[in-house]
Amino acid sequence: MIATRSRRRWLNAAGFGVAAALMGYALYAQHVQGYEPCPLCVLQRIAMIAVGLVFAAAALHAPRGAGARVYGALGALAALTGAGVAGWHVRLQNLPPSEVPACGPGYDYIMETFGPLQGLSMIFTGSGECANVDWSFLGLSMPAWVFVWFVALAALALAANWPRVSDSRGSSFR
Repeated sequence: MIATRSRRRWLNAAGFGVAAALMGYALYAQHVQGYEPCPLCVLQRIAMIAVGLVFAAAALHAPRGAGARVYGALGALAALTGAGVAGWHVRLQNLPPSEVPACGPGYDYIMETFGPLQGLSMIFTGSGECANVDWSFLGLSMPAWVFVWFVALAALALAANWPRVSDSRGSSFR
């Protein structure tokens, strides 16, 4: 039992470290390299911060049983929400030029002027700056890499926090 809690604590700490490193790179790309985040990028950052906070809380708390499952579910939910936003962003980036929506205002202006519900609706309708591919690595844009990381972090949240179940023969499985 202690080894399982210690393993869970370390895996959650690793998840927090990955989320923090990804946010650190996003801030570096913005403030040092000069890439201005579009509204969908801002939503992905919010989701990444939420994932990091769930991992941090799970690492500090290291619960057993149902408590661990709650952290696993919350971490996976936050990561899959971020993956959904990143996937939508990748979709916008791959639209034919004739279907790319016109550029719109930034995230802060949208939220202040239109409020959260109408603002989110406007953001997911898309805007031209969200379709730009300003950065790529190994042929994938930044939102595509963020999608990959969100899926990996969702898997880690479940793997780290879903307690093992023993069958009648004593072997364990997930």
